[in-house]
Amino acid sequence: MQRNEGRRNRQEERSRAGRIRPGAVLLLLLAGFSMLVFAYLFHVQMHRKIGPKQPIPFSHRLHAGVKAINCRFCHPFVARSARAGIPAVAKCLYCHNYIIRNHPWIQEEHRYYETGEPVPWKRLFIVGDHVQFRHQPHILLKGFDCSECHGAVETMDRLPHHEFKMGFCIDCHRKNDAPVSCWLTCHN
Repeated sequence: MQRNEGRRNRQEERSRAGRIRPGAVLLLLLAGFSMLVFAYLFHVQMHRKIGPKQPIPFSHRLHAGVKAINCRFCHPFVARSARAGIPAVAKCLYCHNYIIRNHPWIQEEHRYYETGEPVPWKRLFIVGDHVQFRHQPHILLKGFDCSECHGAVETMDRLPHHEFKMGFCIDCHRKNDAPVSCWLTCHN
């Protein structure tokens, strides 16, 4: 009798041990969901920090940092236009006709050049359409360095996407005793 009872107790224990408790399932689901949310947010934050992929990988860290190429060499319109301009592929090939010419990405630049097809670069620095921004007064008249608005691009491989908001401009204008009248300064 004792033997049968002992056997029954062991069977019940095994049965209980094999069952999944509802609380444990809920905890596992919650942990899994939390991990997915964390991974998504981490991916989004990393994408913001390093910027979107461009059709041809370009490292500002290498070109502006290591090679110390001046911003204006590649962005020639910065002193006379609202936009600094994205360099034509011919500008890239000015060096890359001789430097690492056979690298696959440089070959891709050659393909764009030979076909006359523009490289579909993704625009990174955005100012609202209602703002009449020009680099010229900031760079030529006030002598601002590009990094004051664009950050330390010489330390970045992929630049982050950045949409300039009015508060950024107003803070800078106040800090530098520049006019802040809406219609005369930016919205004319």
